[in-house]
Amino acid sequence: MTTELQMLGWSVLLGIVQVLFAAALGTWQRGLRWNVGNRDGDPEPLRGYAARATRASHNFLETFAFFAAATLAVVATHQAGAHTAIGAQVYFWARLAYLPIYVVGIPYLRTVVWAASLWGILQMVEPLLR
Repeated sequence: MTTELQMLGWSVLLGIVQVLFAAALGTWQRGLRWNVGNRDGDPEPLRGYAARATRASHNFLETFAFFAAATLAVVATHQAGAHTAIGAQVYFWARLAYLPIYVVGIPYLRTVVWAASLWGILQMVEPLLR
């Protein structure tokens, strides 16, 4: 199995963890009754850690489709190589670092880490454009 596909698999698990983490913090803030209920009406807005975890989770989901598409395209067209493997690894590790950095609220570092994940995706797309 290629490094790119391994990183895709790990990224799927990371995405699930991020969604569950954000949901857990939201439940902690809004209560179990809200979580297991019908969620009719407007919920209390999330604050602090729960709000940041939710935004980080949404941000992951915004980038993941591009990463997954690039990974599958690179593997399907036999364009995988050292640069795409590094790109996949940078994407995964940057996304892993992004969640705690965002949740604790480190603004400039958060942006740098997000840019690193974008760079990883671009490394994977580059051989597809030749």
